[in-house]
Amino acid sequence: MEHTRRNIIADLLKSKDFGSEVLVKGWVRAKRGNKNINFIALNDGSVIHHLQVVAEVANFDENLLKLVTNGSCIAVKGILVESMGQGQSVEVQARNIEVYGTADQETYPLQTKKHGLEFLREIAHLRPRTNTFGAVLRIRHAMAYAIHKYYNDHGFYYIHAPIITGSDAEGAGAMFRVTTLDDKNPPLLPDGHVDYSQDFFGKETKLTVSGQLEAELGAMALSLVYTFGPTFRAENSNTPRHLAEFWMIEPEMAFYDIHDNMDLAEDFLKYLVQYALDHCYDDLEFLNKQNDDHELIDRLKLVISEKFERLSYTEAVDILKASGQAWEFPVDWGTDLQAEHERYLVEKHFGKPVILTGYPKDIKAFYMKMNEDGRTVRAMDVLFPKIGEIIGGSQREENLDALLKRIHEMNIPEKDVWWYLDTRKFGTAPHAGFGLGFERLILFVTGMSNIRDVIPFPRTPKNAEF
Repeated sequence: MEHTRRNIIADLLKSKDFGSEVLVKGWVRAKRGNKNINFIALNDGSVIHHLQVVAEVANFDENLLKLVTNGSCIAVKGILVESMGQGQSVEVQARNIEVYGTADQETYPLQTKKHGLEFLREIAHLRPRTNTFGAVLRIRHAMAYAIHKYYNDHGFYYIHAPIITGSDAEGAGAMFRVTTLDDKNPPLLPDGHVDYSQDFFGKETKLTVSGQLEAELGAMALSLVYTFGPTFRAENSNTPRHLAEFWMIEPEMAFYDIHDNMDLAEDFLKYLVQYALDHCYDDLEFLNKQNDDHELIDRLKLVISEKFERLSYTEAVDILKASGQAWEFPVDWGTDLQAEHERYLVEKHFGKPVILTGYPKDIKAFYMKMNEDGRTVRAMDVLFPKIGEIIGGSQREENLDALLKRIHEMNIPEKDVWWYLDTRKFGTAPHAGFGLGFERLILFVTGMSNIRDVIPFPRTPKNAEF
């Protein structure tokens, strides 16, 4: 087949240029027909819908058509015509077919039937070819683009935070070590500990759990910045809400207080959901039909239409205690809320997204600004239906003495965060920020139930395949 620019199926399905010659290339999703005519469902990944290719058997070599099977990759040159069949407005009358790659039907794992999500995780290298994962990946791309567009249009600057770090931003300790030392015979100090001064970076280094601390440094010069990159947590957790490698969006804003922070988070989330409805509706409609509850699009529209409810952690605890619910995890002031508590507030009590503020200092990170009561900090969590917490953030502590006090209380060595403390020594300023887990966002927007199904290649305990 001579060199010709291929036509994108998403464009052809909207075209009215009937009678024109087109060239389409893609993967066969299904083939049916009889001894006279074959109907080939072709998909190139550009859209959830397939393009129907009609091949009259008499016009093609019999052996060629035998190679056109589910999963094979082909190029088709033909004429775009108005379709007489239901479900599509156009189809291609094939004049020439070239087979790029065959798919043996005895071994090709994606047959023309519904496959379980757990099975598809085992073949994550092939699952993008399914309708569900094609839709998820297109939505994931659209959300990534929308995030950059939102911040660019609002005067933010994109900061690339390091992936390798010597500090633990969250104080959680669940970090992956990065080293080039001999794993069988590492150099040791006299006390028996590993001598990291001989390591590649001359100190112990790990994969980052957050880009926030570096984003704060950027905000102290550029005012409005954000990071968007991979982060890592070495938690041995196999829940449908946790990954060992995931992506985070973390804006940091100089001269923002906790109220400005909440305003930005709400506006940002509404923008993203509206963008998905505006630009991914076909994929959302497909996923809405696939989901067990069939309420995906209604949930998305709810987020846009309702002003988020704002209340304190203390008020939330009072509501939960008075609810009469039998909680799996008891509710007491001073303990972190669990997903069951967060979802009750959103789905049952208020019926809309919720922003909680004023969390106890003992369950939050060292960098959060203390409230006047000395017990709570200016933290905020945004809670969504079906998800629970989707954003966590705070007004940051800009006062050096107060920050030092918290660091000492939490036994964080000053030498590990000396550069962070410098921003409080030299021209400190009020500032705030938050983190949005990208996969949590995609879970909400797609209605998928497991976070492993909204990232192309999930990294979880005992799983680093592909």
